[in-house]
Amino acid sequence: MSSATERAGGRLSMKDEVAALKRQHTVDATVDLFYENGYENTTLDAVAEKLGVSKPFIYANFGSKAELLAEICERGVAIAHDAIDGVTALELPPAQALELFARRYITTILENQKHIAVYVREDKNLDPAEGRRIGLMRSDFFAKIRALLEAGAAAGEFESDDSQIAALAIGGAVTWTTFWYRPDGRLSVDEIAERMSRSILRLAGLLQSR
Repeated sequence: MSSATERAGGRLSMKDEVAALKRQHTVDATVDLFYENGYENTTLDAVAEKLGVSKPFIYANFGSKAELLAEICERGVAIAHDAIDGVTALELPPAQALELFARRYITTILENQKHIAVYVREDKNLDPAEGRRIGLMRSDFFAKIRALLEAGAAAGEFESDDSQIAALAIGGAVTWTTFWYRPDGRLSVDEIAERMSRSILRLAGLLQSR
């Protein structure tokens, strides 16, 4: 998939930049339609109409509706990886790392609400090979959370009976926010991130007073 290349930060030629922009516009329009109408009720004709282009424009960048779904789902998992990898690179003490990760993770999930919701609702429609590949990405993400929790337990900062269950609970709680969060709701993204991060620290069994 091209999204990995786009995230790598390499310098693109003008032609590649135009191609990347076209792909982004196509993904943005498709995410909206999949989110509003569902995968099965969305046609490429509808995507083309939303973009104001013909279907060959879409086929120049994506071979099928299924490929678009895979791209959206992959991006949803990739942003979660980016959140924890960026924190891990800072080499902070586990409790600080978990708190910072929680805030970044919640924020990025809510800022990409539609990608995450589409992935959760429509992963059953992924091509089997793509489903396995993206599923492995998701499993790797949870393994990174588990490693952070285990590092905290080893350092005497966390007390958790089962780090695997705790990691899944953290991921599940944050993912579920995509179904109840509203941009015009009572709390802002920052307020939700601040409050939920405290809950995540409690879930990890934080031992130090904060």
